[in-house]
Amino acid sequence: MIGRIIETDACVAEGAEALCKICPKLAYAYGATGKLPLRRRPDGFAQLLSAIVSQQVSVASAGAIWGRMKAARLTGPRQIARASDDDLRAVGLSRQKIRYARELSKAGINFKALRDASDDEVIATLIRVPGIGVWTAEVYTMFSLGRADVFAPGDLALQEAARILYELPARPTEKELRKMAMVWQPWRSVAARILWAYYRVAKDREGIR
Repeated sequence: MIGRIIETDACVAEGAEALCKICPKLAYAYGATGKLPLRRRPDGFAQLLSAIVSQQVSVASAGAIWGRMKAARLTGPRQIARASDDDLRAVGLSRQKIRYARELSKAGINFKALRDASDDEVIATLIRVPGIGVWTAEVYTMFSLGRADVFAPGDLALQEAARILYELPARPTEKELRKMAMVWQPWRSVAARILWAYYRVAKDREGIR
C-alpha cells in the first residue's frame, strides 16, 4: 500500500487541518507558521546524487558543486560511470563522494518502479547504496515521491522543534521521536513540514543555535 500522495498545496493544507484536530500543540505551531511549503522535488538519479553532493558541506558550497556538475553534464549514471576520478575531483567532489557517486551509478535502481513501491520498500532499496542513509532515504520518499506518511526522526531540526513545542526536558532521540510521530499518522510528512516551519519560528524567537 502506498497511501496518499502529496501533489498540491491543497494536499498539505488538508493534512495540516487533520493534524490540528489530532494535536493542539501542532495546531498552535501551525498557527504560528502559517501556510506550509509544498516542497515537492523531482525523483530519480540526479536528486539522490545531489543529496550526496550536499552531505557535510554548506548550502552555498553544495550549490556551487552541483552547478559545476550540471555544466559538465555529470548528473546521470552513465556520465558518472564514464567520468575519470580527475573529472569528478575537478567539479569539487571529495574522494569519498566520488565513491558514493559511482556506487549510486552502478546500483541499477529502477526509479520508476519506486513510484509504485511501499514506503518501506523505497527506503530499504535506497539505503543499500553506500552514501545514502536512512535520513536521505526518508527525505527522498517524502519530497521526491510525495508520500504523505513518512517521517525523518533522525533530523536534528525536527528533534529540536519537538523539544520546544512539547516543552520536553531534552531533545528527543530518534527512537523517541519516531514513537511520538505514530499518533500523526497518516499525515506524518505534513507533521514534519509543520515542525520544520516551527523550528524556524522558534529559532528567530529564542535565538537557538
